Amino acid sequence: MSWESTQTYYRLINQGVKQRLGGLHSARLVLYSVDFAEIEALQHQGDWAATARILSEAARSVEAAGAEFLVLCTNTMHKVAAEIEQSVNIPLLHIADATAGVLQADGVTCVGLLGTSFTMEQNFYRERLEARGIQVLVPDATQRERVHRVIYDELCRGEVRDESRAAYLEIVASLADSGAQGVILGCTEIGLLIQQSDTPVRLYDTAVIHVEQVVEAALD
Repeated sequence: MSWESTQTYYRLINQGVKQRLGGLHSARLVLYSVDFAEIEALQHQGDWAATARILSEAARSVEAAGAEFLVLCTNTMHKVAAEIEQSVNIPLLHIADATAGVLQADGVTCVGLLGTSFTMEQNFYRERLEARGIQVLVPDATQRERVHRVIYDELCRGEVRDESRAAYLEIVASLADSGAQGVILGCTEIGLLIQQSDTPVRLYDTAVIHVEQVVEAALD
């Protein structure tokens, strides 16, 4: 939803297409960028119906522009994925399904989840993983508040702070200590803060995983 992670998607998709096709190839895509301030306000007001209307309109615009499938470049807003899917005739590549597929391929049966408080605490995302036989662990309440605040107050504003990286890595370690075989970076901005090189705990960056599915689908 923030342009900070939108640029990550745009770069990785184009890099993936170039890697597969070579030369000067790049991705043919339609990008609809929302005003995140409007979305964020509605999220914290709990007005998910209004966010669904905004994103459904965006989805119809993407479809009308010729897109053959739809990608929602955020974890949190998959809360209204069903409403968006109903508004268009093209398929939606669900970020949680893409992530679950990679977890299953790696034999992961218990995973930690970082993301916004909506993603960590509500069922719309976790139940998608649990339906595939994957147990989901989340941080404690104090840790969840810290993770959520860093996303909205720092990462979505393009701010990357060392103290926040240290705090996130402590939370990752605590999830591993609780039995998580890996940790999902379940907000597409978190990859701006921590990477696999920062920790021995296996990280699953949903933005990267989602992009890999996008490139596969586009070039299939």
